[in-house]
Amino acid sequence: MIELTRQREAREWSRNELGRRAHLHPTVVGQIELCRFRPYPGQLDRLARALKWDGLPEALLKEVNDDVGE
Repeated sequence: MIELTRQREAREWSRNELGRRAHLHPTVVGQIELCRFRPYPGQLDRLARALKWDGLPEALLKEVNDDVGE
């Protein structure tokens, strides 16, 4: 799982909702989350703004541990 997915799920947003807020097609959001598509810088900036992400936008692409209970 990447940080983008964790942030989206923490807000209980669907990919469709994140896509709507970031002005991206939900399929693009899914492809990014599945690491099948590397977003352009502008797309990554829109995702970060939609999530109100304080860190560097690139950090949304980092792999994170998704173990429950940590």
